[in-house]
Amino acid sequence: MSKPIQGLFWAEPPKASKHKAAPPDPVWLRPDYLPGLDEARAFNVPLMTREDLNAANAARESLVADVEIYENYFLAAFMSTVTGKAIYFELCEGCELDLVLLKWILANFTIVTFNGNFFDLWILALACAGKPTATMKSAANMIINQGLKGWQVLRSHKVQKLKVDHYDLIEVAPLQASLKIYGGRLHVPKMQDLPFPPETVLTPDQIACVRWYCINSDCVATAFVNEALKEQLEVRRNMSAKYGLDLRSKSDAQLAEAVICSELTRLNGVEPERPDIFPGTAYAYAVPAYVRFETPVMQSALEMIRKAQFVVNNEGGIDMPAGLKDFEIRINKGVYRMGIGGLHSSEKCAAHFADENTVIIDRDVTSYYPALILNQGLYPAHLGPNFLTVYRSLVERRVAAKKNKNKIEADMLKIVVNGSYGKLGSKWSALYAPDLMIQVTLTGQLCLLMLIEALEIAGIEVISANTDGIVFKCPKVRIEEINTIVADWEKVTGLGTEETRYLGVFSRDVNNYIAVKETLKTKNKGCYFSPWDDPGNEIFRFHKNPEARICIEAVNTFLTAGTPIEETIRSCRDITKFISVKKVSGGAFKDGVYLGSSIRWYYSESCPGPIVYATGDKAGDKVGKSDGARPCMELPDEFPGDVDFEYYVFEASEMLKDIGYVKKF
Repeated sequence: MSKPIQGLFWAEPPKASKHKAAPPDPVWLRPDYLPGLDEARAFNVPLMTREDLNAANAARESLVADVEIYENYFLAAFMSTVTGKAIYFELCEGCELDLVLLKWILANFTIVTFNGNFFDLWILALACAGKPTATMKSAANMIINQGLKGWQVLRSHKVQKLKVDHYDLIEVAPLQASLKIYGGRLHVPKMQDLPFPPETVLTPDQIACVRWYCINSDCVATAFVNEALKEQLEVRRNMSAKYGLDLRSKSDAQLAEAVICSELTRLNGVEPERPDIFPGTAYAYAVPAYVRFETPVMQSALEMIRKAQFVVNNEGGIDMPAGLKDFEIRINKGVYRMGIGGLHSSEKCAAHFADENTVIIDRDVTSYYPALILNQGLYPAHLGPNFLTVYRSLVERRVAAKKNKNKIEADMLKIVVNGSYGKLGSKWSALYAPDLMIQVTLTGQLCLLMLIEALEIAGIEVISANTDGIVFKCPKVRIEEINTIVADWEKVTGLGTEETRYLGVFSRDVNNYIAVKETLKTKNKGCYFSPWDDPGNEIFRFHKNPEARICIEAVNTFLTAGTPIEETIRSCRDITKFISVKKVSGGAFKDGVYLGSSIRWYYSESCPGPIVYATGDKAGDKVGKSDGARPCMELPDEFPGDVDFEYYVFEASEMLKDIGYVKKF
């Protein structure tokens, strides 16, 4: 049975690996292991003076904040988002907390946290109330381990909630990842896990390590996330001012719900409440009158959908009925599957080229979900027709803002009109209406199938379909005829499309492909999408871990310019293009050195062997795709001399095979 190890981690010695001989005991098993102690003792972070604080306050700078709590140690650290200077407050044996200055900072600055609404603010409230470290640690355990809400913990200690100008980044950042992983995706200088288990009674040296970790790792990572989200936060600040609500800490969907509910409250005179819809509730799909098909196979599919029952599951969502879940719709060469998330074609390892006689056209539906909601006049039954009044007004205002080139207004309203769709399927939302979610998504899929059928009847090959668009091959001499087919479809469905032309489309499958536009720019999807190389897509850097993205760059450059893959890779001197980031459950180590559970590496010529799991059932097993990995928890100042270029060339070459590439343009 695992026991606490004084120093860093809980673990038994790793078991024998399936991939190599049992590794030696890692250094983190030693009780005296102190990660980063020399750095901690040096502590070269620029610290704020009282004069710096006054200047920062006058300049209305924001401070990122992070809290650490152990049985015998409390730390609250703050860092300026402008200067990077820090100030920290400690409570431990021989160190009293400067409550006057701490309270002044909390009262006079905008405080920025990552998950502060869940944890940090409640612990700070206890600290400001003069509670000892043991009480704060007990409160932290109640929140993290027992699932109590922060306000419940404060009430049990008769402590008031802090009144502080604060926003939390965790909901603004898309998806759900840890601060460490977001930091890795944003290329923070240093990635590091909490250096000692939460139940450790810290020594003075360990306190130094925690202090250094909190400021150099967590505060810096929070500052990086804050900077990367600056456009999203600016939109939220503008909307907060417009609607008189604090929307800074809300996700897109939460923001959409708050704005729509605010407008509905104004119109109806009562605040919307979420409806009671219980698991097992069944809905039938109401087929719009304009959804019609010409071929027997599609007519049969439509009847199957018309008769299906869509049942609410225990999570409040709806699963595809058994008869439709694996149902394949075959239209000439194309095989399509419908799902709650959207329509998907089934191509694999496919390459398509345009030539002097043929064009490849992508038709994406514009404002897909909003158009489907408005065209069908859909509104949640418990909210009434005023939902449509509010929603239509928001859509029209967004269209006007785009026309008038009012980017701020357009961006605000885009979040609202698109984010609201997701709330239709959330049982915790006042917008919850699973029948509408089904009505929207199935209608959208059937509309796309109508267009696919019309094109295939006309002899036009559709090569891909995915959620809100299709890609097809078209003889150049028939472009006007095809445009007429599309225009007729747009008139019938009330939907509009935008056209993009490609020189080639190369697909591993429907969700992972590279398309080369006529402008010689690429459209990359799925595993081939690299938002770090696209200045217009910074927000998508939160969506995926970097994984040797130099390979994607090399393939893109080869497809668009004919540059040999090896030339692109060997000439690059940006180490961030070679790194991979991964979350490892239970932590990982390499060559006896503990790395943590959020790790970063590049492939090296001189670092044989894999990274291995530290604990749990996989202890000692290889972390996937980590053979030859050199840990890179701290980004180097200079490009390393041991990068294994051959590995990256091989991986890029395999990508070309996976996407069906057969010849140059």
